[in-house]
Amino acid sequence: MADRMRLGVIFGGQSVEHEVSVMSAQCVTDAASDRFDVVPIGVTKDGAWLTPDETQRQLGRDDEKFHKTLELAGERGVLARPEVLGALKEIDVAFPLIHGTHGEDGTLQGLLEMAGVAYIGAGVAASAIGMDKALMKRIMSQAGLDVADHIVVRAAHYEGVEQIADAVEASVGYPAFVKPANGGSSVGITKVHSREDLGQAVCLAFRHDRKVLIEEAIEGREVECAVLGNDNPEPSPLGEISYTREFYDYEAKYLDDSTELIVPANVSDETTRRVQELAVQGYRSIDCAGMGRMDFFVTPDDRIIIDEINTLPGFTPTSMYPLLWEHAGVSYADLIGRLVDLGLERHEERANG
Repeated sequence: MADRMRLGVIFGGQSVEHEVSVMSAQCVTDAASDRFDVVPIGVTKDGAWLTPDETQRQLGRDDEKFHKTLELAGERGVLARPEVLGALKEIDVAFPLIHGTHGEDGTLQGLLEMAGVAYIGAGVAASAIGMDKALMKRIMSQAGLDVADHIVVRAAHYEGVEQIADAVEASVGYPAFVKPANGGSSVGITKVHSREDLGQAVCLAFRHDRKVLIEEAIEGREVECAVLGNDNPEPSPLGEISYTREFYDYEAKYLDDSTELIVPANVSDETTRRVQELAVQGYRSIDCAGMGRMDFFVTPDDRIIIDEINTLPGFTPTSMYPLLWEHAGVSYADLIGRLVDLGLERHEERANG
């Protein structure tokens, strides 16, 4: 019997989405074990990389704290752990499940490419663009997608709220969202209703990034489309987010039991078709690969506005990306298998120039 393929699951990380990553990794490990030899590689909140054996021991811990965070008293960074680099070289394909900084921003993808390791998901450029909302909106706008009106403010040039207030009122208006250009899980985002709200909101966003986006608040349904594939991507059925808070913030995403993921979305067949077409168009515009979740607003007058692309969406069985494909008839385990095949296909393309 031929040896089974070794699937390295890299998870944890230093971002605020550490706990989500741990949950995703546990689910992927359980679902993939029938087909692959899963090699778990954890990264702590302090940035220390765990060997597969160290990670496995933590996976086997009974204490409740494990389900929230990985721990290790050690040096930060993968270069401090040559045994981890050795483990990476032994796997056949990696599944990066680190959300946010140093995970879905192109840095981990660059490490894997330099190490010659095949991996699932978007490449270096697409990951970096997808993470930076300002760059993403510029590229998708040039590709013909409708984006919300916005301005970009950089910390190095920011001299106070009066400097930007007139520009916000002239081009964005109120209410508006102030957010870090790079970030996830709605951390550091504020909905502002007047000039008086701007200063505090901008300062909060600058705590998370050197570049801040201020964009118009769009009224409409929030719908999402999962995209799967490399050069010939396929769109999923649509899902819809329903929540009771003022906007879809961290609490609404992870802590509020009243938040609902509705599949299929409550929109017309024509709107569904248009969103799916735009999802594929936006996915291709940044040269995404493997997977991506495209988030849109559908306004009461049927205007479809791209919010963002998530190149490494949450991956528990109850996360929107797997849910949408399950609705299309693709099981969680089969979805992992298809992503592995796509990762190997893209790796072969890179190797052949």
